[in-house]
Amino acid sequence: MALDGAFLYAVKNELSALIGGRVEKIHQPSREEIVISMRTRGGGKKLYISANAGSARVHVTEKSVDNPQTPPMFCMLLRKHLGSGKLINIRQDGLERILFIDFECVNELGDVVTVTLACEIMGRCSNLIIINQDGKVIDSIKRVDEEMSRERMVLPGMRYTLPPRDSRLNFLTAEHDEIIAAIHGAAPAELSKALIRVFEGISPILAREWTFFAGRGTHIESDKIDGDQLDRLLFIIKRTREQLLNGECCFSAASDKEGQLKDFSFIRLSQFGTLMYTKELTSASELLDYFYFERDRAARTKQRANDLFKLLVNLTERTTRRIAAQHEELAACKDKGYFKLCGDLISANMYRIQKGDSMATLENFYEEDCPTVEIKLDVRKTPSQNAQYYYNEYKKAVTAEEKLAVQIEKGKEELQYLDSVFDALTRAASENDIIQLRLELSEQGYIRSGTGKVKPPKALPPIEYKSSDGFTILVGRNNHQNDQLSLKFAEKSDLWLHTQSITGSHVLILTDGETPPDRTIEEAAIIAAVNSRGRNSTLVPVDYCLAKFVKKPSGAKPGKVIFTNYQTAFVKPDAELEQQLRV
Repeated sequence: MALDGAFLYAVKNELSALIGGRVEKIHQPSREEIVISMRTRGGGKKLYISANAGSARVHVTEKSVDNPQTPPMFCMLLRKHLGSGKLINIRQDGLERILFIDFECVNELGDVVTVTLACEIMGRCSNLIIINQDGKVIDSIKRVDEEMSRERMVLPGMRYTLPPRDSRLNFLTAEHDEIIAAIHGAAPAELSKALIRVFEGISPILAREWTFFAGRGTHIESDKIDGDQLDRLLFIIKRTREQLLNGECCFSAASDKEGQLKDFSFIRLSQFGTLMYTKELTSASELLDYFYFERDRAARTKQRANDLFKLLVNLTERTTRRIAAQHEELAACKDKGYFKLCGDLISANMYRIQKGDSMATLENFYEEDCPTVEIKLDVRKTPSQNAQYYYNEYKKAVTAEEKLAVQIEKGKEELQYLDSVFDALTRAASENDIIQLRLELSEQGYIRSGTGKVKPPKALPPIEYKSSDGFTILVGRNNHQNDQLSLKFAEKSDLWLHTQSITGSHVLILTDGETPPDRTIEEAAIIAAVNSRGRNSTLVPVDYCLAKFVKKPSGAKPGKVIFTNYQTAFVKPDAELEQQLRV
């Protein structure tokens, strides 16, 4: 895991600023989360501790979380033992993934005692354990009995013992010769894997970064490293040590080109090259807050929007099938001319046809050579009734052709609208965005409107950017906001942008009557490309024109506009630039 012992060392150094602070409140938002509010000389701080297998961590947080109305038993126990306690020390044994947080508290008898929180950040074995001054477990957020682990049980009343520990080097204290000997003495393997077995407290991402620097991006086997590669490896290890000890870390989060966060570290990441984007933050706590909050928010947003995704997929498939069936009907209408011809020929040759005839062979006088045409007849009908039948079929085909053309066009517009909602849903960044899309679909009759009297939250404002030249750029979050932005908010001299033939958000450059420079137009076009279905394409056409040339057709669905007097720019979507320009 990225939150290794070395990263935890950086967290410990930051948390030392809390020493001397007193506990004010303790909350337990969920089964494996604890938030301790503290009063320090620097103001109020919130210490967040998680024992969740996928997001175990400890750091100072700025985020607000919802708490249950009735505090869980473990939370009540913490309040009993840590209430008004004073933080006196934060310890770490080497680079183990355990932080010991010592509080000076007053027990029920009025005696001053030391209560320790052991924050074990070890993946699925993560835990938060309360230990008294005699070294015995008061309780833990996860109790570990004999059935779960025979090597180390964690139960109230038992003496606290450290988890099993391998004998590995601490790169913060190891000597130069020790490091060389340990690397050469390691079992042959790919260098990054060998480094993990040699040093304690380093994660795979840190080991890969060291290997990337040592080999300059080439593959290295641990038993074949020497010369320049070994020198570079020793140099990067020494530099990492100095960064940690001197508090000069570069906290970096890596995300893929779709914006999904993948990994983080306390050093600058170079191993991904152009495959991922990196975002640098100022502290370990800020990085952990950002990484896990954004990752969990994205997961929660996707989960809450899952029913809308299914609905849109089903609606799209149903509309596509309906359009295909209408195209087949339209193709059948091409025979309408034959129906009229049959009616005309029967009408002109009634004297030659008798009731009961099943076929009539008649000359087609509409053509020069008057070729004969065989026409099927209904034996139960008179010649006049047969002629009327073909005229009726002709009228039905003409009417169907007119209506089908309209219906097919409406179906295509509906598909385009559903695609625009789907695209907005994939870019939804909050619960509010999802609620606004639900309201939009409800207004359009695709889902039932809620029967409750609860007011929906106020819609968020358009996404705001600032170009390199200082121009404000606004982007609509959904179709309703696109309409408001383009048709109500925009001034006539503002510049309007939208991806060509690709669903996406409306983009507006606020010009204040000035002519924006080419760089601003290019940046706005890149923003439009990123906020569209074409964000993963290599080149995206973006149309732009003055806002006064943008109109809405009568009866069109939300987000649908027409525009004239436009030009087209071809840009490469750049998510990193889009994030940099976002306000």
